[in-house]
Amino acid sequence: MEIFFAIFVFILGLLIGSFLNVCIYRIPKNKSIVFGRSHCTKCSIEIKNYDLVPVISFIVLGGKCRNCKSKISIKYPVVELLNATLYLFIFVFFKFSIEFFIYATLTSILIIISLIDYEEKTIPNILLLLILIIGIFSFPFSYQLFWYERIIGFFAASLPLIIAAIISKGGMGGGDIKLMAVCGLILGWKLILISLFVGCILGTIYGFISRFKNGSFLKAYIPFGPSLSAAMILSFFFGNTLILWYTSTFLKII
Repeated sequence: MEIFFAIFVFILGLLIGSFLNVCIYRIPKNKSIVFGRSHCTKCSIEIKNYDLVPVISFIVLGGKCRNCKSKISIKYPVVELLNATLYLFIFVFFKFSIEFFIYATLTSILIIISLIDYEEKTIPNILLLLILIIGIFSFPFSYQLFWYERIIGFFAASLPLIIAAIISKGGMGGGDIKLMAVCGLILGWKLILISLFVGCILGTIYGFISRFKNGSFLKAYIPFGPSLSAAMILSFFFGNTLILWYTSTFLKII
């Protein structure tokens, strides 16, 4: 029975992943994500339903538009598979619980934010507002978090980022600050601080790789949203384990 549910969750993740691609493409362009048929970005021909099957359609079409034969970005099946895989991991860790639904929803939004921030260098406020609503909705459901841990979480990572933005005179984006604030309401102060720490490490690594790849170490804007999002998703799975390891190892020494 559990295998059946796991397959269901994976397929659900694929379908929602397909919708995420719509959001990633349309939200920065201020287009409706509800109305309007999907179409080829090159020839503008509407895509038939049988060509919208997640991952499978991409493989069948050979990664090309059926009409104009222009290449379809590999990003589309990657997003679908990423969302489905993360849904499966969340199910394995949390089963069908309130945590599953909250973390699965947050994960999908973070994927959208990561891709938009990477491509457009911005984090849309509408997505941050959606996370805020989820955070407020999750207050009655403790899942091992007290309400004050959520309130502290709102400020725990966002305040250091505000300070960093002031010191760097705008080097830290406002979207990153708001992202950590609203996610802190969901994760609580412990996991959001771990997310900030891991996110800084991931962001630093990405920054060095990006600048080395471009052959220049000059100051350039590096989107921080993808690193923070990845770190927060990792904290779902391993954050509490890391906290237990830290407290059992270092606090005993102290």
